[in-house]
Amino acid sequence: MPAILNYLLHLFTAVALVLAFFVVYTRVTPYDEVLLVRQGNAAAALSLGGSLLGFSATIASSLVHTMDYYQFAGWAFGALVVQLLVYVIATRLLRMAKDQIEANNCAFGGLLGAISLSIGVINAGCIS
Repeated sequence: MPAILNYLLHLFTAVALVLAFFVVYTRVTPYDEVLLVRQGNAAAALSLGGSLLGFSATIASSLVHTMDYYQFAGWAFGALVVQLLVYVIATRLLRMAKDQIEANNCAFGGLLGAISLSIGVINAGCIS
């Protein structure tokens, strides 16, 4: 396959995976992040932003460290599952995530975002 087509295939797949993660993640959370962000809720933006960055770190690592397209897609799907599991576990352990995010508790939103980013970076490192 010509290099430019390979690049485009990987790029479009990576973008589609990030969009899919965004949709699934925002459906799993008990609050409407998009609405909250539109209303200026920084806690929701921090939490959502950290999860997107964490997932994207794993996507980037799988792009760099896999040899074929299917292996890349497999690692990306695994990353999606890991990020969602971490969110579910973290919010169960921390409790009151819905109340804290909706109340615009930036410290709580930052903590959730940092947890997601940390797991994403660790997950990305495991792929290498």
